[in-house]
This record gives sequence, C-alpha cells and structure tokens, in this order.
Amino acid sequence: MREEILSLLKNSDKALTVYEIQDFLGVNTVEGTAEVIQILHELEEEVVIYHTNKDKYMILGNSHLRKGVMRANKKGFGFVEVDMMDDDIYVSQDNMNGAIHDDIVLVEITSKMTLDRLEGRVLKIIKRQVERYIGEITFDKKGKGHITLDDSKIKLNIEIPKDKSLNAVDGHKVVVELGRRINKNTKYEGKVVEIIGHKNDPGVDILSIIYKYNINVDFPDDVKEEVSTMPMEVSKEELVGRRDLRDMEIFTIDGDDTKDIDDAISIEKLDNGNYKLGVHIADVSYYVKEGSPLDNEAMERGTSVYLVDRVIPMLPHELSNGICSLNPNVDRLTLSCVMEFDPEGKQVDYEIFQSVINSKIQMTYKKVNSILEDNVVPEGYEPYEESLRHMAELAKILRKYKVKRGYIDFGVDEAKILVDEDCKPTEVILRDRGVGENLIEDFMIAANECVATHISFMNLPFVYRVHEVPKEEKIRSFLGFIGTLGYNVAGDIKDTRPTTMQRLLDHLRDKKEFKILSSLLLRSMQKAVYKPENLGHYGLASPCYTHFTSPIRRYPDTTVHRLLHTYLFDNKMDMGTVKKWEEKLVYVTEHSSSRERAAVDCEREVEDMKFAEYMENHIGEEFEGMISSVTSFGMFVELDNLIEGLVPLREMKDFFHYDEDRMTLTGERTNIVYRIGDRVQIRVLRASKEEKTIDFEVLKKLD
Repeated sequence: MREEILSLLKNSDKALTVYEIQDFLGVNTVEGTAEVIQILHELEEEVVIYHTNKDKYMILGNSHLRKGVMRANKKGFGFVEVDMMDDDIYVSQDNMNGAIHDDIVLVEITSKMTLDRLEGRVLKIIKRQVERYIGEITFDKKGKGHITLDDSKIKLNIEIPKDKSLNAVDGHKVVVELGRRINKNTKYEGKVVEIIGHKNDPGVDILSIIYKYNINVDFPDDVKEEVSTMPMEVSKEELVGRRDLRDMEIFTIDGDDTKDIDDAISIEKLDNGNYKLGVHIADVSYYVKEGSPLDNEAMERGTSVYLVDRVIPMLPHELSNGICSLNPNVDRLTLSCVMEFDPEGKQVDYEIFQSVINSKIQMTYKKVNSILEDNVVPEGYEPYEESLRHMAELAKILRKYKVKRGYIDFGVDEAKILVDEDCKPTEVILRDRGVGENLIEDFMIAANECVATHISFMNLPFVYRVHEVPKEEKIRSFLGFIGTLGYNVAGDIKDTRPTTMQRLLDHLRDKKEFKILSSLLLRSMQKAVYKPENLGHYGLASPCYTHFTSPIRRYPDTTVHRLLHTYLFDNKMDMGTVKKWEEKLVYVTEHSSSRERAAVDCEREVEDMKFAEYMENHIGEEFEGMISSVTSFGMFVELDNLIEGLVPLREMKDFFHYDEDRMTLTGERTNIVYRIGDRVQIRVLRASKEEKTIDFEVLKKLD
C-alpha cells in the first residue's frame, strides 16, 4: 500500500486528505484506515511527504517545500542547500525558526528575490547534525554559566546551571550538550560534558577545533589492549609466502619530520633501456585485522589529521611509527607493486605481490633535491646517487606521459606555518616542492593506477578514488569570467575533457594572475571522493585510480590492501565474498569521504586561526599582494605567503560600484578599477584569532 500512496500523491496536482486517499485506494475498513494513517505517518517522519496545517498530505517534490542543509551566516541569516537544485534558498533571520548551521531542515519557498534567488522560511528542523558544541564558558553573578560558541555561524543562547558545569571556571573551553529548549527560538539549557582546557593554555585553541570536528585524540582502552599484544618485530614465521627483497637497494624519501613512513621505492635500469620501478607499501592490513577494535577505530577515524603542531594518527603510534612504518635497517612486511616502463613512459609489465623489505636509508626531500637540483651529494647518500638519477629520469618520462594524456597541473602553492613551543605562529612560508617531491608523487600515482586497473579487469568489488567530470555550467561561468579579463579561449565550452582544461591552464600559465585563476578553475571542479564504482579520475586523466600507497594514514588504502589479500593472495572470490564486499564498500567509501572532508575542514580552520594570530602581531604593517576575489562587500587580497585578508568596502576611500559579471569594483570619484589579479599594496587593519578574520586597507595599485 505504501507504493500506491506514494504514486497517488506524486500524480496529484493538489494536497489530499486521509479520506480522499482512502477513496482513491478503495479502502473502506477500520483496519485499512489505520494502515493508511500509519503509512502516512511513516512517510512524514522520513520527510518524503508533508502534512499541511489543513490536515492534507502532499509529496515534497510536487510542492513548494524542500528538504536541505542549512548553511548559516554569522549575521543570522542562512541559505538552504537542496540536492538537485542549482541555487540555494535564502532564509532571513526572522524565518530561521530556531535552525542553526548544518541542521537538516524543511523549508517552504515563499518568493523569488532579486537575481532570481529563491527565498523561504524554515518550517521544521528535521535533524540536528551537531550534537555537541564547543565554546568558552563564563559565569554571571548568580553562578549561571553562559557559552560563547567558537563557531560564530551557530546562533545559540546556551545557559549552564551550576550543577551541570563540571566545576568549570571562567575562560575554560568546554564541550556542551543541549538540554531542554527554554524559548521558541534558540535559547537552551545545556550541560558541560567535558572540559578541554583553559583558553590561554598552549594548544587548547587547536584542541577546541579538533573537538568541533569529532576527531578522536585518544584511543579507547580495547584498542590499546589489542596493540599491546602485537609483536613489534617481524618473525621468521611471518615471511612464509612472501618474496624476500631484504638484500635489494630499497629506501624511503620523506619530509624531515616524517615518522609514519608508508612507502619505499627501488629502481633498476634494464639492458633494453626500460626502467623497473618498485613501489613497496607497508602491509598494514596484516596487522589491522578486519572487525577488530583496532580496525573499527581506524575505520571510524578514516584518516590521520595533520595540523601545524601535531599529528592525530589513524593508527596508534606503536603501529604508525613502529612495526608498520618502513623505518631504515629493520625488516618490514610490505605489498609490492613492481612495474616496468619503456623509455616513452608506457607500462609494459607489472607484478603485485607480498614481500618483506629492509630499507637501507631514510632519505629526506631536502637532501635528495640537493643531489638532483644542485649536484651536491650529502654525506651517506653517495651509494644511492645513481639510483636517484635513474629515478629522476623515469619521473620526468612518466610526467611527460601523464601530460600527453591530459594530466592537469594546477600548480597550487601551500603555506607552512612555523610555531614555537607554546604553539604561537612565528613565521609563514611557502612549502618547498622540488624534484624529489614530484618524483614520489609520480611513482605513487603509477602504483595506484596499476593496482586499480588490475582489480578493475577482474570485475570485483573495490575502492576507487573518483574525480568526476566538472559540470558544464561551472566551466561556462569560469570561461565567461576570464573572457572579461581579455583571455578568450577558443573551442567548444561543452568540451570538458582533461586535455581541454590542460590547454586552458597552459594558455594562462605565463599570466601574472595565473595562481589566482588556477585556484578559481580548481574550485570549478568536482571534489574527489571514494566510491565502489570506477568513474575515473578527471584531474589525473586516469581511467582507473585508487589509493593504495598510504595505508598507515588513510583507511581506504588499508581496505584496498585487505581486498588485495582477499582476491590475489587468498584467492577468495566466491559469491559470498563478492556480495559481502559489495555491501560493505558502500559504507566504507561514503564514511571515508566524509571523514576526509572533516579532516580537511579541520586543517583549514586551524590554518585560518593561526594566520589571523600571526597577523595580530603585524597590525599597521604594509605588504604586497594580489586581489584573489571581488565581492559586493569588498575584495580579498592574498599576500605572497598565501595569507588572505578582506578589504572591506566601508574602508575604501571612495564609493565603489560592484559589477557581478566582471567581478570588478569601480570608484565613482576616482574611476579606479579593482579586479582579480591586480597587484596592490595593503596595510593590516585588524586581525582576530577568535573570529579567524583578517582585515586589510588598500593603499594603492601596483600595476
């Protein structure tokens, strides 16, 4: 009867009463009426249909009602994001109905605003996505606590009775759960469930952000107990069935402070001119048994999180820095992908097998680059110079091969924040990226493609790293914008092949605003995610891609290793195994993508906070930068160290007109035009670590 009711409501051009639904269905018994009412109630709870105030029912898709996610602004209004709708629905502060940032809401579309934007009001809060809130507690004279939330977009007034404060004091950062609603809007009683620390204590600022994204810092007792029973050395019994590569010249290349080493590499230049590249990855799934407390915790975390002053590992340090890490001069269990490439970069042969290695040296990018870029060989690296030069040759060939098929190099820089022992930012610099960094990236991409392609041909359930084709309207918008800058790119805008985007970037590469335009194009792309279906990787121009090379810090990679063990080494490909993984991988990929987004958002928020804290010490100082975005309320300027700040319109010494299509600001009196890519000199006006904001004042255009 459920499907009949749904079909009836979908095909009806008006809302229907229970009696009308009964008549259409031919229901005329008490039992039948009860069943109809029960089904309607269930559909209403699932937010598939809506129960109007006139006691009628309608399907959401046929109505002016939509379900979506609230994206609140700190000024009090918000926008509701709805699946399958290009535009968000604007909700004024008066129509929020108690909804806050990230709530899933039912919104009624009330009218169209200017610029064809839909306007609506929240009818119902379907689900509160956030169950715990992070903020600073202060107490009034009566002993009642009040919470200033860290996230200014969340408009909640939370009162904490003294007996529910966990004896917190003024200035403590706390975790709060909501209790009863005090009024019809956003005033709640709450209780403190955890004290993070005092706001002035070193590192508590970052810890508060970690808590906000539900990232676990400590491991539960059952995981610690499991790890305590694990051997920290490789035994002879564990070598059975593995290829012994311990005498081979295998080594690692990582950053200076890397302790969780996933990958090691080897190279052989063959007599026929081909290259045999070995990529040897820590066999994490051997130690992390499926369904164990350790595995469940790793899956829940999904990824390691790398912040300015700490790493929150996916696996306990005993594994991530110990038995799983490919440290030098110790035996380690690995999965090896050995590939042969011809001088043109085409893969002509490969093997995937279980192995044991003994890394000869832990190299650093800095020292490898001194060899490959400056011809200076650091002490201890002499025996490996020839291998490194062969690797550099192969990496150059592989990159050329990737570029030929359409690999997109966005050339995006990254900032590195240096902090002192109290976690105060002391300097912001650009991360170095030399031949060594590119070499490792190219080799890991090759191994990931090789493994993904092998399993894809076997037509078995698998974890793919997917980057879908960008939406046509996004590309059209970007091309339209760069056209206003005078950059007209020939060709069909519907042609969104990787080679087309590559040619576009090459066309812009020598322009002064390339970095900004490249970043804008990157934002026009879809997000890369994990899926059980092979949809290809657009950015890499790869028809088949996975993540195999970082199982210490990414759960999808651990799962890929587990599947390789299952299919290739244990030969388990029966229908029961296939069905199990078909079902399981839906959750694993969705959850892993979700935790990756949380980790990225956490890392960015910490960066933004430390950028603002750094600029608090530079108020009044002058810098040069480039306009990165232009809006109706001002323009953003990115400094050469990638710190970005807002030049508010109210601080500009003229009345400026905003052109949305051209993204320009034009002075009414001065006729000065500011657009993306312009170099400007600015002065730092304000900076707030708490608000994570930086305000500039523009002094002059530089070109």
